[in-house]
Amino acid sequence: MASFPLNLLPVPQSSLISRKLIETSTSYTSLADSHGSRGNIEGFKPIVITGNPPTFVSAPDRRIIAVGDLHGDLDQARRAFQMAGVLSSDGQDAWVGKETVLVQLGDILDRGENEIAILSLLRSLDMQARAEGGAVFQVNGNHETMNVEGDFRYVDSEAFNECLNFLDYLEDYKYEWEPAFVSWVAATGQHKHLKPPQSYWGPWNLVKRQKGVIARSVLLRPGGPLACELSRHAVVLKINDWIFCHGGLLPHHVDYGIERLNWEVSQWMKGLSDEDQSPQIPFIATRGYDSVVWNRLYSRDLSDLEDYQINQIQHILNETLEALDAKGMVVGHTPQLAGVNCKYNCSIWRIDVGMSSGVLNSRPEVLEIVDGKARVIRSGQDRINELQTADYT
Repeated sequence: MASFPLNLLPVPQSSLISRKLIETSTSYTSLADSHGSRGNIEGFKPIVITGNPPTFVSAPDRRIIAVGDLHGDLDQARRAFQMAGVLSSDGQDAWVGKETVLVQLGDILDRGENEIAILSLLRSLDMQARAEGGAVFQVNGNHETMNVEGDFRYVDSEAFNECLNFLDYLEDYKYEWEPAFVSWVAATGQHKHLKPPQSYWGPWNLVKRQKGVIARSVLLRPGGPLACELSRHAVVLKINDWIFCHGGLLPHHVDYGIERLNWEVSQWMKGLSDEDQSPQIPFIATRGYDSVVWNRLYSRDLSDLEDYQINQIQHILNETLEALDAKGMVVGHTPQLAGVNCKYNCSIWRIDVGMSSGVLNSRPEVLEIVDGKARVIRSGQDRINELQTADYT
């Protein structure tokens, strides 16, 4: 490896980027009004964010859109955002959602080729949305935490190329993270490589692949610049009366403290730890079948369960929601072949439809919450499926 030309992998500079990101993110603890000098827009009260990363969000009278797993498919991500009415359809990637709050439920990484581009798009949309009285939030999923751990089993070969291309692009920006990262989605088409030739496994392409793995490690290791970008996001987010997380929240997670849990995952991703050695992985959030990002308890097919099991799950869900004074939970993680749906008296919504071409390549669907009503948006012609509507009082 030492003999390979690694001029695209400036490790010392990326450490500088990491420190800049850490310093920037500490100011994100509380945000009463990020909408600039315009203040309250059209009579809307400001969005108030508590926690670092954001954990509790008060977004009075806002329309909320929740989007499930995207797995590196930029085209499907754009379709989902356009269907939800928050992204322009003119190719300019402009926010048109006004004061809407958009929440993406994780698993942007793996199985697709435009992961950094989707992250870049979401950051750009957040900046635009805040100027209009809205906001964009993300929660990290199991594939985000896997990649920070260095688990690249599910990485698409073109995603390794994207990491190489992005580091090259970052060098052009003299390693200034913010302008490079936000503008990357617009530059993606220019930097996209052609499909590998038949000799893809030849010596030169093996070297390139190895360089791509190293590039990804530089970006996503704890303390790496992209890991620090992910550290800005929670694993559990409460917006108004709704809980948003990737896998599912359980009573013992609430007992542990969701703000504490979010902070510990963020610190780990930043490479910060009380230990002198490598930072400790937050087990309760990121490891194990019942961790926040891996839990599938609420996403199981009810036809496979006995009545007593359904009642037990309903009890666990009710206990979790009551502990956080919440009325509903929205999760991704487990593709729903029937599309977005709700169970357990519609106190849980399952919104991963496997829309990425690397998963099921299904048509995008998103969840809309307005005035206490949750609705599924399925297509431009048939936007609202009234059979999947839940009223909360």
